[in-house]
Amino acid sequence: MSGTKRKQPPGSFLPIGNLKKQKPSPEPVLKDVASESDQEFETDSNPIIESDTTEHSGDDDGASWPSDNNNNLDGLPKKPLKHAKQKALAQERKAAKPNADPIARTKKLWERLRRKSHVPLEERKKLVAELFDIITGNVKDFVLKHDSVRVVQTAIKYANLDQRRMIANELKGEYRGLAESRYAKFLLGKLLVHGDKEVREIVVPEFYGHVRRLIKHPEASWVLDDIYRGVATPSQKAILLREWYGAEFAIFNGQGYHSMSGELKTILQDHPEKKRPLMHALHGLIHSLVQKKTTGFTMLHDAMLQYFLNVPSGSEEMTEFLELLKGDEEGDLLKNLTFTKSGARLVCLALAYGTARDRKQILRVYKNTFETLAGDANGHQVILAAYDVIDDTVLTSKSIFPELLGKTPELDQIRTQTLLSSVIDLNARIPLLYPFAGRSKAILRNEDIDLLDEIHRIRSTTSKKDPATRRKELLVHLSPPLLTLIADNAEALVQSSFGCQFITEVMLSATGDREPAKNAIIALTQSRNSEIKQALDAPSAGRMLKMLVQGGRFNPKIQSVELAEPPLMFHDPFYASLEAQGQLLEWAVGGNSFVIVGLFEADGFDCREALMETLRKGRKELEKAASSGLEEKPKQSKKGKKIQAGNRGAQLLLEKLDEG
Repeated sequence: MSGTKRKQPPGSFLPIGNLKKQKPSPEPVLKDVASESDQEFETDSNPIIESDTTEHSGDDDGASWPSDNNNNLDGLPKKPLKHAKQKALAQERKAAKPNADPIARTKKLWERLRRKSHVPLEERKKLVAELFDIITGNVKDFVLKHDSVRVVQTAIKYANLDQRRMIANELKGEYRGLAESRYAKFLLGKLLVHGDKEVREIVVPEFYGHVRRLIKHPEASWVLDDIYRGVATPSQKAILLREWYGAEFAIFNGQGYHSMSGELKTILQDHPEKKRPLMHALHGLIHSLVQKKTTGFTMLHDAMLQYFLNVPSGSEEMTEFLELLKGDEEGDLLKNLTFTKSGARLVCLALAYGTARDRKQILRVYKNTFETLAGDANGHQVILAAYDVIDDTVLTSKSIFPELLGKTPELDQIRTQTLLSSVIDLNARIPLLYPFAGRSKAILRNEDIDLLDEIHRIRSTTSKKDPATRRKELLVHLSPPLLTLIADNAEALVQSSFGCQFITEVMLSATGDREPAKNAIIALTQSRNSEIKQALDAPSAGRMLKMLVQGGRFNPKIQSVELAEPPLMFHDPFYASLEAQGQLLEWAVGGNSFVIVGLFEADGFDCREALMETLRKGRKELEKAASSGLEEKPKQSKKGKKIQAGNRGAQLLLEKLDEG
């Protein structure tokens, strides 16, 4: 390509674009013009650069080759170095270094040990024993070199607990330096992963008093955050987090500090006069890391949450902090925040306290990532917060639902499979079901409920729309595709407990035409497929059908069923399907006999007398099912409660028959 120029090589002083090929000299080039002594002189005079920081593991000879441009001033090419002499010279220089022979031997052992599948167990034990004989007492000499440090990593991998403790004690006092090293940081990580509590108690305190400096270091910052996130105890976390509040909180000895709190609110309650300098120091460090775009640290997210929780609502400081969150043009800060516990809570609070414009800007950052957020243990909370605080439900439906449900009303095969996977996922199902089920403990974790309660208290002053109206408007957009999913994939959904729960919540709360989905569920009772019959006998399917038959959810506070609005009216077609197939008695004495009990209790069920007549004819079978297992000793549940023998549903049906 004539329009493309090659880059100038480093260290070159000649413009490449002006180089021309030299014509061969018309005079013959003499060979062996230099004597043997001259050749040796040239060999000794050529520069050979030895490197201790090569990226390789010591396989090279430690010397760089001379430049290809070896033309002398007379235009005659110099004779290249002989490989054997160059290699010998490199070996001599290596041998002159401290611990050259032990390092060379450990490399040979490492080459063998790293091929785990090719080394028998007994041979590996011998190699590890020899390796520890070499490095014991000399670990510090090995860990600061790029090629020998991986030898110590292998030793830690195959070592026993006492040997790992030995290495940890030998490196005591060096861990901050290891964290700052480009290569030794991996050894530190290996030691923390394979070490026990005693090893971690040796390592973690060495970082006390150095958090504010190390969190800015390009290598040590990630090591420090990994220690904070995955290794440190709660008390150690508190000590590390307190250093963000200012230099006066840096301690250099972890002894006697186990009762410290990392909560900024607690510190400010004890020292209210220090609020201004503490907040200033915390904001300064946060701002520094955000400007450097190093926003993936869990420790940073915890510190940001502490700052936000202690800023007065509606103050200038809160407005500035919200602008800091939105100020990242690429959106990396907000995206990173959503995948940690403190970060997700911070984003939810920002949505709750923010204006309509703030909320719109925050939602825009998460474009093309809502599907990923829905499947995350923390990220799904941001979606729930958006449901509950954004008054513009059209904005919510256009921003979030297309990524969760698909961009077109019709569900293609790929989108259908994605939705079916989301329905049975512990986290991804929550954003789909929350508008239908609300604050139900059946789908929400305790931490989700606590966060939503906090958001609801805030939105009473920052949102204008009635929560019930907001929920109904969301259901208008969310119901049609999910009802279609049930109608087309009822057989697949009923196979799992999460799928049955999904059917129940959607059918009881959805708006729009529920008839196709209702017919698809009833058609399952007519299936002769053995897998479908087995799925319908499962307890999860029984709970689903009972709730659909009763037409609502049981409320333990009022001890009655809260009917869906508008009424589902599932009981009549369900009864008609069972009666047509002659399966009423079979269901009454089977594993899901409570479904038939639900028919008796269903509000508005007109065929109760016909059902009782059918059951009277099969009373003997009901009595047999109700008394089965009564001669055995009553079993106990995991909680210690006695489990009553016999079919409890059949027993309740007999009681209803006796009542008339």
